[in-house]
Amino acid sequence: MTLKLYNTLTRQKKVFKPIDASNVRMYACGPTVYDFAHIGNARPVIVFDVLYRLLRHIYGAASVRYVRNITDVDDKINARAAQEHPDLPLNEAIAKVTSETTRQFHKDVAALGVLPPDVEPTCTGHIPQMVDMIEVLIEKGHAYEAERHVLLDVASIASYGELSRRSLDEMIAGARVEVAPYKKNPADSVLWKPSEDLQPGWPSPWGRGRPGWHIECSAMAKEHLGEVFDIHGGGIDLVFPHHENEIAQSRSAHGTKVMANVWMHNGFLQVEGHKMSKSLGNFVTIHDLLRTDNFGGRKWPGEVLKLAMLMTHYRQPIDWTQRRLAEAEEILNRWYRYVENTLPDDEGSPSLIQQGSQLYNDLDTPGTIQQLIAKARTSAAMDFSYEQRVNFRSSANILGLLQYSTEEWFRRGVEQGQDVAEIERLIAVRSTARAEKNWPEADRIRDQLDAMGIQLLDSKNPETGQIETTWEVKR
Repeated sequence: MTLKLYNTLTRQKKVFKPIDASNVRMYACGPTVYDFAHIGNARPVIVFDVLYRLLRHIYGAASVRYVRNITDVDDKINARAAQEHPDLPLNEAIAKVTSETTRQFHKDVAALGVLPPDVEPTCTGHIPQMVDMIEVLIEKGHAYEAERHVLLDVASIASYGELSRRSLDEMIAGARVEVAPYKKNPADSVLWKPSEDLQPGWPSPWGRGRPGWHIECSAMAKEHLGEVFDIHGGGIDLVFPHHENEIAQSRSAHGTKVMANVWMHNGFLQVEGHKMSKSLGNFVTIHDLLRTDNFGGRKWPGEVLKLAMLMTHYRQPIDWTQRRLAEAEEILNRWYRYVENTLPDDEGSPSLIQQGSQLYNDLDTPGTIQQLIAKARTSAAMDFSYEQRVNFRSSANILGLLQYSTEEWFRRGVEQGQDVAEIERLIAVRSTARAEKNWPEADRIRDQLDAMGIQLLDSKNPETGQIETTWEVKR
């Protein structure tokens, strides 16, 4: 099938044609590691995981290279490190914050069921590449040194503003740009800044210092994907100034017409109808949702978060609500019952993705989800084969869903304290009571298990005619 993607740069949806079908290359901006990642940060992680999976499905896993960076050089990190570890030298405090936050980020996104990128470069590991690119920009007349800073000369770049479609004056007004007397133009972004003795810094031709935000991604993308690659992704909030400056820097340094052929951006996220902010008390992290009771009075499984996110098209704004999560969980419960007796590693053909799937239409995940819902609803009332169940699971896998066995899914709360052996013993005692028609004893045990948070499911085996009991953790 033909994959169509919307390109923010051209404002058009077109057929995706990779530069080299044997080497499809994608870059997505990753986290700045100074705090827990919030649910808005999870959206690009989830969206570009689906695109990565789809590209691997189309072109083969060995033919796709996905790079997502870690930003571990930033003044927010410096401030957090000084605040949390005032007893440590700043460099040690920074290393502690970035390593702990990166480890937490990896743990949180792994729980969302996303694939790790092929390469996860860090800024600190690419300082020489950044210095080299800045030197090239100076040599070509697109950057200048002023008061120990090096700045991008945006007036020297005719195409500046092409991505955001705004004039220079419009971009300056209200934008996140620092006004400084040494700048030729207020919109000139910092490529290199001086570091004081206690601040992290590296040697350079302009003195000891550290890179600006935008040059980091330009250098890392070039190092791992080349001067021109296929897809660059991120949140809509990064269009200006971050991605606008990335394009300007990379094109000017390399003398290329584009940096990436397709630019993709996911929409904004709000929580329960309001902009997410700590002052409103609705700042929700991935950690909160997965491991605490801070949103809706309960923990939510990673697949529920993922499906809830994918129920809205990636380019549209999304309202993050408890109701949305509950709806997503109920859908997954039905799907896991549909694929019962299949296993996550069963190989099947993702037929719903191959035949008329909406996913090829600019990652139309809501349409794809509706196809899966309709298939499960139709087949649930019919005789359907093991192969059909496996193919359904394989189709959902392209979205990163149904990655557990049915038993694992419904018993995912047992690690919170339930004694599995005791649960199984009580079920066996209840089965004996039912066989002996001791209904009061059977009901008593059901009530006891219910109080333990265990829900029993009785069903007749069509081959033996016997009643069989399975169980799951109540939600």
